[in-house]
Amino acid sequence: MAENVVGLTVQKVVEPDADQGIPTEKASSVRNIQDARPIPDDHNVESQSDSLDETRHVVDYEAYPPPTEEERKILRKVYDSIPVAAWSLCVVELAERASYYGVKAVFNNYMQFPLPTGGPGTGAIDPSKPNSHAGALDLGLQTASALGLLFTFLAYVVPIFGAWLADTKIGRYRAIVYGVLIGGVAHVIMIGGAAPALLQAGKGVAIFLVSFIILAIGAGIFKPNVAPTVIDQYKYQREYTKVLKSGEKVLVDPETTVSHIMLIFYAFVNVGAFFSIAIVYIEKYHSFWLAFLVPGIVYFLLPVLLAAMYKRTVRKRPQGSDLTRFIKITVSALKASKGNIFSKHLWNNVKPSVLAVKGIHASYSEKDVDDARRTWQAVQIFLYIPIWYLNDGGVGSVQSNQGASMTSNGAPNDLLGHFNPLVIIVFSPFMAQVVYPFLERKKIKFGRISRMTFGFVLTIISGVIGAVVQYRVYETSPCGYYASDCDDVSPISIWWQIPNVALGAMSEIFVNVTSYELAYARAPENMRATVVALFLFMTALSSALGEILIPAIADPTLVWAWAAPAIALFVQTVIFWWRYRNVNEDAFMTYEEDFEELNAERLNIEKEVK
Repeated sequence: MAENVVGLTVQKVVEPDADQGIPTEKASSVRNIQDARPIPDDHNVESQSDSLDETRHVVDYEAYPPPTEEERKILRKVYDSIPVAAWSLCVVELAERASYYGVKAVFNNYMQFPLPTGGPGTGAIDPSKPNSHAGALDLGLQTASALGLLFTFLAYVVPIFGAWLADTKIGRYRAIVYGVLIGGVAHVIMIGGAAPALLQAGKGVAIFLVSFIILAIGAGIFKPNVAPTVIDQYKYQREYTKVLKSGEKVLVDPETTVSHIMLIFYAFVNVGAFFSIAIVYIEKYHSFWLAFLVPGIVYFLLPVLLAAMYKRTVRKRPQGSDLTRFIKITVSALKASKGNIFSKHLWNNVKPSVLAVKGIHASYSEKDVDDARRTWQAVQIFLYIPIWYLNDGGVGSVQSNQGASMTSNGAPNDLLGHFNPLVIIVFSPFMAQVVYPFLERKKIKFGRISRMTFGFVLTIISGVIGAVVQYRVYETSPCGYYASDCDDVSPISIWWQIPNVALGAMSEIFVNVTSYELAYARAPENMRATVVALFLFMTALSSALGEILIPAIADPTLVWAWAAPAIALFVQTVIFWWRYRNVNEDAFMTYEEDFEELNAERLNIEKEVK
């Protein structure tokens, strides 16, 4: 893969996860980190090994020469090559998201509207009425919005269980397989439940809800384990220097590499999501059963892909010790600070070196305490996600409902919302190939908190545009401020939704991608799926918040359904930047060797106490 810049910085990094295939003739230049660092009382320290194979953690300083402090400041940062297995897992994610977003794309129309008058009875419209929309279950706007939010809530709460199962019991790869199998059952039920005979008899609701819940469970087990497994394939997670064919010496940077991998991963997610464009046309002009079948066909490619790449994939063994140790450190810190989570000494109180002075031996390391601190800081940052997500596309079904009140000239009312993936597919490489390299050349630091703040600002503007468009729909609709149930539509074109959709999509590049990076980099090695799940859980919280706002999603107050969340996000963004701007300068990843001095100090103190 061609070298490129993603324009980020790193100070400390993580050790490689497995054997890097170091040639035999270079064995003399290899240093075993496990032998080099001091470890107090091995039999008392909880195990931290999690590699599938039993190779030890090694660093080849001849093949991967570390940079000097001066080189860190002056060399251009580039990303490392991306392993084939990582690309393959991105294709797996693409197929799963194509099916997930494919069926989810039609949920709102399927639930909200009745079978169209004059249609074929499959949910499709009467072709002579191009401004009408598909429908089936006739549950209404508020019920459809509530169930849609429930689906999202389940799909992003279940990942906590899926991540725990993977990190402590079965491993991430096996969890991915289990999620795929459960989702497959859901797709079969969903397709059968959309049979025209059932819809015409009014018996489609119960079957749909069963498939709906099973699909959320399958997606929830699958989702938190994919991104960490993709990054796991990048094994040499340390900075080093190399000379390009052009003669330029560059710094191969782990943060830049992880960011680049996540940009690729997120682009693949949205290539899959873009598949939903075709599905909304199928629902409108053919049937719902076919709209569910086509994503199902794509989904059933997943077992084949997973089997084909099994032997080439780095698979982590489950280790419950990291989660147990993390909980133990957190509880001890809370006890020591008497429950004061804002104490400046919250984490310092439980450092092994501090406890050693008091004659107390800790069964964890200095790095374990720092991991707990960094993980909880990441979770605090994630708490700002729900209000942002609430603004990305609007609360519940307001975006598709708005589209249904506008002139579509044959386009599905929920079409524009599905242009979100297209924007991301175009914008991701633009950021990686143009914007980030430009910032790097100009030495402009665009750190992780700066990126998230910029994403929040884009979404605020998006929400304001949504409110303005809704106001204009009300002003021009034949039914005025009761446009949602009007038989006629506003003369305003549905394509005026594009700015709202585009800005929301762009914000995801800065918020979601950065959040994935934070979740992976700041978590203990065997808790990465769990911390990713905590990030995903923020979407569930957003859905719960959306449920609270359901009563407001009705005429004549839909302008405020857009404006109020945008105002809340503005206030939140100011607080977010003020509180976390210092994280821009924080270390991206850490490893035990960064704490060698403290570990040595701890050993000396414990010897003196004894």
